[in-house]
Amino acid sequence: MSKANILVVEDESIVSKDIQLSLEKLGYNVIGTANTGEKAIEKAIELEPDLILMDIMLKGEINGIRATKRIQTKLNIPVIFVTAYADESTLERAKVTQPYGYIIKPFNEIDIKTSIEMALYKHKKELEILDDRDRLYSIVNNESVDFIFVKNNTQLIKLNTKDVYYIEALKDYVNIMTLDKKYMIHSTMKSINDKMASRDYVRIHRSFIVRMDKIKKIDHTDLYLENIDRSFPIGGSYRADLLRKINLI
Repeated sequence: MSKANILVVEDESIVSKDIQLSLEKLGYNVIGTANTGEKAIEKAIELEPDLILMDIMLKGEINGIRATKRIQTKLNIPVIFVTAYADESTLERAKVTQPYGYIIKPFNEIDIKTSIEMALYKHKKELEILDDRDRLYSIVNNESVDFIFVKNNTQLIKLNTKDVYYIEALKDYVNIMTLDKKYMIHSTMKSINDKMASRDYVRIHRSFIVRMDKIKKIDHTDLYLENIDRSFPIGGSYRADLLRKINLI
């Protein structure tokens, strides 16, 4: 089994180092560290860790709770709060983000390992549930994806895939966008990417999948679609695949 990649967010350098050493001793991979809320957001988006250990009382304008809220608007990553403050007010504010755990300082390696393993297991099961729901809401042809069914309130709406311009990730949901309508469904980008025909669609960013025949132009790090008045970022890790799929002369 591969090591879980963990981002450590802690503004006290000695405590941060102790946490890193404990994680490595327990067999986890510390993929990065941050000592402010701003850096935590940047690192989470850049590295996409499997889990984040987040100190609540970070120095600066963005504390751990606010940083977690911002990360959750972009990514579906389990967060465990680490803090020396266990007062009622702090707990109430932390609950809003629905954390996967809450470790009180000082803590030992057993506390860390138990919390991490429970969080990773819970998150894995939640993703499986989302995938199951997506299979119920989206019916696709095994050889060629000509249409899908998306849930709209209590109805299943048949949608021709040729009308889909792009798909955008929003935490536990994705938006399937046509020229004039938006359909929000429970799913993951990986599940959607696996279901859509690779010859028709291409993932250009962790948050975007676009239809190949809707591409109007590519300007270095940005992509433009026909009839859509906005640009779409091209992620560095997706650029090579995009260039392989377009008919470049």
